[in-house]
Amino acid sequence: MRLLPHPSTENIQLTEVLRALSDPIRLEIVIRLATAGEMTCTVAGDDLGVHKSTASHHYRTLREAGVVLTKQEGRLKYMSLRRDDLETRFPGLLDAVLTAATRPLPAEAHA
Repeated sequence: MRLLPHPSTENIQLTEVLRALSDPIRLEIVIRLATAGEMTCTVAGDDLGVHKSTASHHYRTLREAGVVLTKQEGRLKYMSLRRDDLETRFPGLLDAVLTAATRPLPAEAHA
């Protein structure tokens, strides 16, 4: 199994993490990874409604920002959140984003 290039923990930049998480599709991928743990890119991308090449772009953006760790085994790529690294660099950030992203909208916002 080989690791794809990632920034080291000390080189993860807040602006890049926030930029990566600002896209709804990438945020959905992160929510899925937070729930399931490690997933193949194929499973993580199921039902995202984007072309395979677009999904690959989103995976690369998350990896290069330091949000996910991607390992390749043969033809399969496995992704997982870099939860510990993000917590070390920006304590509470990932949990705050995940909480906000999965919080239901207030009733008046539905009207």
